[in-house]
Amino acid sequence: MELRHLRYFRAVAEELHFGRAAMRLHIAQPPLSQQIRQLERELGVGLLTRNTRKVELTPAGEAYLARVVAILDAVDEAGLQAQRIAHGLEGHLAIGCVGSATYSLLPRLVRALGEALPGVDVSVRGEMLAPAQISALLAGEIDLALLRPPVDHPGIVLETVRRDRLLVALPDGHILSARDDLRIADLRDEQFITHAGHDRSAMNSLLMAMCADAGFLPQVRHEVEETSTLVTLVAAGLGVAIVPAPTAVLDIGGVCYRPLMPDALGIDLAVGRLAASNSPVIDKALAVLRHASSPESE
Repeated sequence: MELRHLRYFRAVAEELHFGRAAMRLHIAQPPLSQQIRQLERELGVGLLTRNTRKVELTPAGEAYLARVVAILDAVDEAGLQAQRIAHGLEGHLAIGCVGSATYSLLPRLVRALGEALPGVDVSVRGEMLAPAQISALLAGEIDLALLRPPVDHPGIVLETVRRDRLLVALPDGHILSARDDLRIADLRDEQFITHAGHDRSAMNSLLMAMCADAGFLPQVRHEVEETSTLVTLVAAGLGVAIVPAPTAVLDIGGVCYRPLMPDALGIDLAVGRLAASNSPVIDKALAVLRHASSPESE
């Protein structure tokens, strides 16, 4: 028995006419009749009753038809699903995201993915520092990593998404909040809230480098993993922080932001993927990401 036997039987059972079924199948009527008889012999039951005036299903044929329709529909759907997956239109996509982009780019990206790729199941893991994202990529736990460079791993390919300006986060009422903008040297005597250090955070490394260039070592009061916690501690008056501009989207009460000068100061946001990946879903998602992160989409 082959699938064609089932397709032939379905056509005859639905048309109840060998001539019309043959036309529907684009074959001659005699071979069709022969194939149906062969199917009946293999099953050992009659599926159809035939006479010169009409064709009818036997009770066994009616029951067989219901199963045949389900089987053929499942086979057809399996083929369509395989095509959708091959074209990146169906599957699963897990995205890791650094804190500041979690609140700005990520919501817009997830909406855009839902519109462009409705058949793709998207999951997100926010507030992930770069080392955690790299480990998750290598372990296959996420497919794309939105993080802050640098990333020094031969198995990961990076593509810059955008460059974010830097802001100084200050507690409301802080003496420096009266200034329109600030330079890193203005923070020499301040206590800092920073992301986790020891090469775990690009923002921490950038802060240390900027302070060193300005001739001082920052007084770090607290190190945290999550950007939301960092801003909350600033709001509590425990210190100041240097953050990427999208962090201001959090809009936590008790915090004000001032631009960090000069304007050229900033930090890149990049998307990372495994170099060996050949997933059509990832390729489609990257195209959506490029559009969602463009200035025109904001």
